[in-house]
Amino acid sequence: MSTTTNNVIEISRMALHEQVAARLRTMLIEGRIKPGAKLNERELSELLQVSRTPLREAIKLLGAEGLVDLLPNRGAVAVKLTETDVVCAFEVIAGLEALSGELAAQRITDKELAELRALHYEMLACYTREDLSGYYRINAQIHDLINEAAKNPLLTKTFRSINARIQNLRFRTNQDGAKWKQAVKEHEQMIAALEARDSAAMRALMLEHLAHKRDTVLALMRQGQVAMK
Repeated sequence: MSTTTNNVIEISRMALHEQVAARLRTMLIEGRIKPGAKLNERELSELLQVSRTPLREAIKLLGAEGLVDLLPNRGAVAVKLTETDVVCAFEVIAGLEALSGELAAQRITDKELAELRALHYEMLACYTREDLSGYYRINAQIHDLINEAAKNPLLTKTFRSINARIQNLRFRTNQDGAKWKQAVKEHEQMIAALEARDSAAMRALMLEHLAHKRDTVLALMRQGQVAMK
């Protein structure tokens, strides 16, 4: 087999397992795979119409991201956090997002700011249509772009590793209408702070935004609307 053919096969295999990981990631974030549930390879293979090999590669990728726990003799299980886990995770992610917001306000380029505005308008359209899935997808892109605009690769890597474990919980915080409306208002304030290059305001906004997310998640957990250990 030629080197070119080998490369094509390798790229195709990589693309497939990443596509499978993306679909599984969405299912985990949106709660279609419940926290604590075992990832049944046979059922998922049939559902996603893929063989076990790319599925297992995808699950390993999600394990590295922190979305699933890979347990000896039990396979992969969707991550299930305790209240203490949530408090600790949000303490860290709030600090990281506050720092990324502060740095982004200082370092964001005009091109990045224009892209951020465009994503914000797309997110508002999803909000108007009550498209929670679309809203969350674009919302995550906005937070990623703010983080990238900070231009600190170590900060970005750390942010993504922590954020992966609480994506499912962040998705659920906008299922309450009033909380969702508040989140949209906070995002509008973030755009304004970035446009003004106001790093202090951006830091304060990110801390407030994450505190609201944390409080909503904890309230849902205490009400039994989010699974706990």
